[in-house]
Formats: sequence, structure tokens, C-alpha cells
Amino acid sequence: MKLPLRSLTFWIFVGLFAGMAAGQVVGEAILPVADPLSDIFLRLLRMAIMPLIITSLTAAVISVGERGNLGALGAKTFAYYVTSSLLAILVGQTLVNIFQPGIGSAIEFQREVEEIPAASQTPTELILEIIPENPFQALAEGNVLPVIFFCILFGYFVTRLDEPYKSQLGDFFQGAFQAMMKLVHVVIWTAPLGVFGINARIVATTGFEAFRSLGFYFALVLVGLFIHGAVTLPTLVWLVTRKNPFRHYKGMPPALVTAFSTCSTIVTLPLTMEAVHENSKVSEKISSFVLPIGATINMDGTALYECVAVIFIAQVYGFALSFDQQLIIVLTALLASIGAASVPMSGMVMMSIILGAVGLPLEGVAVILAVDRILDMFRTMINVLSDSCGAVIVATLDGEEVLTPG
Repeated sequence: MKLPLRSLTFWIFVGLFAGMAAGQVVGEAILPVADPLSDIFLRLLRMAIMPLIITSLTAAVISVGERGNLGALGAKTFAYYVTSSLLAILVGQTLVNIFQPGIGSAIEFQREVEEIPAASQTPTELILEIIPENPFQALAEGNVLPVIFFCILFGYFVTRLDEPYKSQLGDFFQGAFQAMMKLVHVVIWTAPLGVFGINARIVATTGFEAFRSLGFYFALVLVGLFIHGAVTLPTLVWLVTRKNPFRHYKGMPPALVTAFSTCSTIVTLPLTMEAVHENSKVSEKISSFVLPIGATINMDGTALYECVAVIFIAQVYGFALSFDQQLIIVLTALLASIGAASVPMSGMVMMSIILGAVGLPLEGVAVILAVDRILDMFRTMINVLSDSCGAVIVATLDGEEVLTPG
């Protein structure tokens, strides 16, 4: 794939390879330059996270609330999204526990971590922690989940207001979100410097051995995405429709190629809707409801990737997590991901939010960022594929005849 000279991906790879080269050639003498660059990048990320969650999530809840949930149709759609995301997470969690790509890794992070706060919680404690006693205190302390909970509630009750207050607040949060996207666009352009600094430190202190486990992690995510797309989703379609799921897949290549190229479910949405309607015979009533919401909140590929990435980074830090602890971390990651579903370059921003939510340092972001762009292409394909399967399944549950020849 040819990368344009001015693309962010191009400069991230420049930062990656330049950092590796500088760490190898200059050695630990590069650290006085590398460490400030990585610190600036990470501080800018932390600066943007909480305002971004507040504006993006509140605006999204207001937007969805204005459409109306259409009662039973909304419940069926939500049930599918939860089921498919949890199955994707289970695939990722199984693979990362069997193969343990982070165990014995030579990657050394600058910051020491003695515990992962999310791993020490019980489910009851997690639920209580989500409900903030003081949302402003949670905001100031950077506690992600209470802020997400408050934003969802606040956004919902904005939709219950009378005019003109509903429109005024809706316009305010949409405008604030657009302003934050512009700010985040600037922040993510510092990523090449951060990637340079963190990878220069890794190579200077540990050499290239550290990147072997990163390649293992990359392959593991791809395998997980393949299993979910080729086994899990077709099985769900067959169980509900009792028809060959690959009839549906036959119409999806244009949408999947676009998803792979653009890394955007929103940009791909028109092609997804056309494929689902023309090839799979899903009515416009179902597709126009299920697919736009799915493009915003249903992220199977991303959920799988988050699960593998968080547990991988925990393994690199030397934590041998029990299955119960992993479930808490995965649940936390899934809840935290809601706040970043619609932001630009969501892989980096989303992982920043999730690592903060579970209590891991942000250094892990710049390490996995080396392979994130390529993974983003594949996981966006799975996100789109899951949305389309959801439309077929919801249509069947609603009594429509789908996947008929014609």
C-alpha cells in the first residue's frame, strides 16, 4: 500500500523506524531527547481524553435519543450488539491466554506499575465505582467510567427537555465535539514524535528483542479477527436465519474493501446499507435503523483488539491475571470504549482511555501504535461485517424474509 507523503501513518512509521535507528546507533545517550518527546505526547493525550469523552459521548447520546428507540426493534438491535461484542471479546481473551504474547517480553517501560486497580475490583465494586458521588471530582481525577456514566444519563435527559432547551444543548455539545475533534487532530499529529521517543528508549535500553513479542501480538489479533469474521458471525447468522450466511457475505466485498481502505465504518455506511438491502433483502426500515447506530457503537473488531491489547500490555508489565480479574478488566475496557467510538484515529485515543480506565500507564499506546494502523484496517472490516450481520439477524427476528434469491 502506497502511503502519501503527508499522511499521519507515513510519519508514524518514520518516527518508529527513526526511533529504532537512533536507539541502536546513539544508545542511551538518546534518552535526554527521547524522554521529553514521549512525555509531551503522553501529556497531550491525557489533556484531550476527558473533554473528548464528555463532548463525544453526550452528543452521541443526544443524537441517538432524538431518533427514538422504536421499542422492540431497539431492544433486538442492542441485544445483538452486546452478544456479538462479548463473543468477539471471548475469542480475543481465549487466544491471548493460550499464547500469552506478553509473557517474557523484553519490552521495558519507563514507568513502574505495582498493581492494576481494575483487576483488584469485584463486580459489585466496579458497579459502585461507575456511579459518581461527585462527577466533577471524577472528572478532575481522571476517573473515566463515572464520567461516562454521568454523560450517558445527562445526554438522555437532554432529549427529554422541551424546546428550545433541547436543541440549544444538543447544538452546544455537537459544536463542542467538533471543536474537540479539531484539537485531537492536532494532538495526534504529535504521535510520530511520541513514537520516536518511546521506541528510541526501548531499543536503547533493551535492543530489538523487545519487538518480537509485538509481532506475536500483531499476528494474534489478526487470527482473532479472522475467527470472529469467518466462524462466529456466520454461526450467529445461521442460528437465527437457518440459511447459508455466505449468501450474505457474497454482497459485502465493496463495503469491506472500502472499510479496509478508509478505516471508517461511517464512511462505509452507504455501501453497507446498499449491500444489506440489495443483496440480503433487508428492508430499508431495518437497515436505516440498525446500521447507522451500529456504525457508531457496535465495534466487534475493536472490542477484540482492545481485549488482546490490554491483557498483552498487562503481561508485559509482569501481571499474571486470573480469569476473574481479566473479566473485570475486559468489562471496564468495553465500557470505556463507548466514550471513544466516534473519534478520529480512534485506535490510539480509545486505547488511551481504556488504559487510563483500568489503571495502566499510557506508554503502552505508543508501543502498540507501531502496528495499530494495519490492524485498524482489518478490525474496521470486522466492525462493518458485524453491523451487516446484525441487520440480517434483526430483520429475521422482526419477521422479514431475508437472504432470498433474486
